[in-house]
Amino acid sequence: MKKKFRSTLAVKLFLSYLVILLIGGAVLALVVELVIPAAYERHVVGPQRGMGTSTTTTRPRDMILEQFRSGVNEALLIAAGIALLAAILVSLLISRRIILPLRDITQASLRISAGQYNQRVNTQGLSAGRDDELAQLAQAFNQMAEKLENTERMRSQLIGDVSHELLTPLTAIKGSMEALVDGILPATPETFEQVEQEADRLQRLARDLQELSRVEAGAYKLEMQPIHLPELLQTAIERVQTQFMLKEVQLISQFSSELPSVQADPDRLLQVLINLLSNAYQYTPAGGQVVLKAAPQSSEVFISVKDNGMGIPAEHLPHLFTRFYRVDKSRSRQSGGGSGIGLAITRHLVEAHGGTIWAASAGLGQGSTFTFTLPILKNP
Repeated sequence: MKKKFRSTLAVKLFLSYLVILLIGGAVLALVVELVIPAAYERHVVGPQRGMGTSTTTTRPRDMILEQFRSGVNEALLIAAGIALLAAILVSLLISRRIILPLRDITQASLRISAGQYNQRVNTQGLSAGRDDELAQLAQAFNQMAEKLENTERMRSQLIGDVSHELLTPLTAIKGSMEALVDGILPATPETFEQVEQEADRLQRLARDLQELSRVEAGAYKLEMQPIHLPELLQTAIERVQTQFMLKEVQLISQFSSELPSVQADPDRLLQVLINLLSNAYQYTPAGGQVVLKAAPQSSEVFISVKDNGMGIPAEHLPHLFTRFYRVDKSRSRQSGGGSGIGLAITRHLVEAHGGTIWAASAGLGQGSTFTFTLPILKNP
């Protein structure tokens, strides 16, 4: 108990104030002792000599000096007592203003560690009119708690989404196989093709999950080398050209053969381009068009994929690169769309190359544009 009492911050603050007060008092007493003789000569003996009064006819000089010193010491003692009382009151007030918020933060952190991620520190009275370290600590704590809560929410949603994505093809495969065994479904090539498609879907999801895990953990190595962008852009177009033609979606390229070189991993950069082109293809109806554009600006190359498809509401734009996030989950699943992992992988790969990526859309039915940047290679 005694050890705990000594270890509390309030006691330490009070003791620090007391030590400062004692040191100040000791210094003051020492200075007074050194100054009193000169002060006595200046303020007592001097005026008496000026008035022609002899100090020898009155009380001895040493007695007067001692009485003068006693009076000063008495005044100092009274002042020290008042100062000590004031220091105690002030230290209690200051300690309370410091200790209570820290105690709130400690209690909130304990509740968060127990899984209550909605806990926040009340900063209404703390930060009003002040911007000191304590207020900044409380605000930083609340920001951390909010991020933890969002992370936990995303984790829960991730588990639900992964479970759903895994169960959907598994249920279809199991149902088809049971129907085949019971003779409800005929053993035709079409039936086996449907089972194979669901198995492929399950395999793609597992592969995407594995890729996302590696990318987010940074467990991969970029094979960086100078890249001539026009050739890589043309390769990406050739990879997806067939599926665009089958859907009757026009794929337009708008970039110069004189684009500056960039330092990049060709395979990973090609993966980024195909992901964005496939995403545009998925949400662009037959008869629509997708434009792949690239142009240098300052020290970067801006590469964009623009479509005139279904568009994206503004409230969804900040979340598009979050794993498993999809604007319209039901439509995506019905159309055989992706798992919501591709754009998350794309963002990590772009950032690993030192670039940034973002999305823009005027709203539903207005199409969308995905743009990313790459630093231009200096002195290629």
